[in-house]
Amino acid sequence: MKKFAVVLAGCGHKDGAEINEAVSLLLAIDQHHCEYQCFAPDRQQTEVVDHLTGKKVTGAKRNIMTEAARIARGNVLPLDQFKAEDYDALFFPGGFGAAKNLCDYAFKGVDMMVEPDVTRAILEMHEAKKPIGAMCIAPVMLARLIPGVCVTLGAEGSDVADHVRAWGAEHVQTENGDVCADNEDLVFTTPAFMLDATLKDVYDGAYNMVEAVVDWIEKR
Repeated sequence: MKKFAVVLAGCGHKDGAEINEAVSLLLAIDQHHCEYQCFAPDRQQTEVVDHLTGKKVTGAKRNIMTEAARIARGNVLPLDQFKAEDYDALFFPGGFGAAKNLCDYAFKGVDMMVEPDVTRAILEMHEAKKPIGAMCIAPVMLARLIPGVCVTLGAEGSDVADHVRAWGAEHVQTENGDVCADNEDLVFTTPAFMLDATLKDVYDGAYNMVEAVVDWIEKR
């Protein structure tokens, strides 16, 4: 049975993993009769946001892995234990946590850097020629680390699309549920809530992304 790693950036779309995207992704993996193991960095979130008011909570501290355990029902491992040799694919749901905790795109934009443990996981999979999937804002990390990769973050004409090109990657416009498949770099991305999406739209994108990855694995 194929086994996939899923990296969660916490819990909650304003400061962690987008819950709808994360659960849709886990469900899609299960529906394709594959196993998954969730991972998260074992460190403090960059910031904590009150999801009711949308305001930053001054002085509050939360651990990314502890928060991710809410989604993973406790079955989450520290990201530094991830080994590419143990998994057939690596996935990243979106949410602002991906842009705040896994990298600093939310704060630095085009000058962003990807956290070392996330960088290691991505580059190990890429060097092993294994697929990587990402949803919503998470593809910025792949665009930053993999020269010339093709990704989608939804619509053209946005700052994020311009940033992708500034890093030497390629951006393509997609609609709800679409998947951008870079079969050379083995990167599969879907826009999710980067577009005006419903829950069904997000699920369709997650399902189609997982299906594209599974199809590639079975045909290689």
